[in-house]
Amino acid sequence: MKIKAHRISKGKASGRILLTKDAISFLGSVDPKTGIVVEKEHELEGESISEKILLFPCGKGSTVGSYVIYQLKKNNVAPAAMINLRCEPIVAVGAIMSGIPLVDQPEKNPFEILRNGDSVLVDADNEYIEIS
Repeated sequence: MKIKAHRISKGKASGRILLTKDAISFLGSVDPKTGIVVEKEHELEGESISEKILLFPCGKGSTVGSYVIYQLKKNNVAPAAMINLRCEPIVAVGAIMSGIPLVDQPEKNPFEILRNGDSVLVDADNEYIEIS
């Protein structure tokens, strides 16, 4: 199944979905050295986002979050790709600077279709998400 989406940051990547209905503030929520979510009481607390297709509704918080995403990439613990319901500038800039494929505004609600561990391809270049 293919789901149309809007390209924010080019590229393509495949992997396993890690999803949360909680917004993510990369500054303070994710350890840039390990890629582990450290925000207390976050739905993904203790989970690694490294090499996952990270599905979350939107970002939140400080503009420094863009640089945390870049640091994750430099430390080889960044997500393989990201999917947002509605992307905001902090996550967009971080993904673009880091070369992480990012799409938003999927034509179908991915939270109703996808589950943690599902295998997907994010093809931002051609603006779709494909479920394996």
